Amino acid sequence: MSLQDELDAERARRLADQAVRAAYEETVISLNRNGFMSNVLAEEAQFPDFMLPNSEGRLVSLAGLLARGPVIVQFFRGEWCPYCRLMLDALVAALPEIEALGATLIALTPDTGPWAHDAKANHGAAFDVLSDVDCGVGLAAGVVFRLLPLYKARLVSVGLEIPERHGNDAWFLPIPAVFLLDRSGKVAWRFADVDFTYRAPPERIIAALRQLAEAG
Repeated sequence: MSLQDELDAERARRLADQAVRAAYEETVISLNRNGFMSNVLAEEAQFPDFMLPNSEGRLVSLAGLLARGPVIVQFFRGEWCPYCRLMLDALVAALPEIEALGATLIALTPDTGPWAHDAKANHGAAFDVLSDVDCGVGLAAGVVFRLLPLYKARLVSVGLEIPERHGNDAWFLPIPAVFLLDRSGKVAWRFADVDFTYRAPPERIIAALRQLAEAG
């Protein structure tokens, strides 16, 4: 079963709940209507520089990663998100091929401390999971939005303490987004979607990486 097949099955199961569907539709319709995607960092743009803590507490810099080769930056909401869990599993499976092409994969989440650590440990990820503190990188890349009332209420109703997980009460989340950066830090390819039930299939990421390698 492909990643998208798994995502589709998860979406069908969850959207059978009318409260979940209402919150989902409010988010997707509002972001589309407000032209959110026009703010997302475009191809050829310079990706924002950063130095962020990984799940083990060590600081990781973009400059240090780029010194080794192309970098794939994957934004995700958190281990609490079922769609993110499926995506992380797919990336773990794809990592050997990504690394064979000379690239480094990193995943950025607004979650901090033990929650970022859980996201890595629960999937046996051999790539760095970084805490995007206060969503600074996500905001600079144009992939972060403030939760709308229905979705916020939904998360509160199931006991998900976003302010505690993020270390702030901004109630920001990133949309699903992937950026492939060349060695200069420019965006060579990107995927972004306001619908959080869609993710970039690993084969598309790898195809873009192959194209970058051939062009280089």
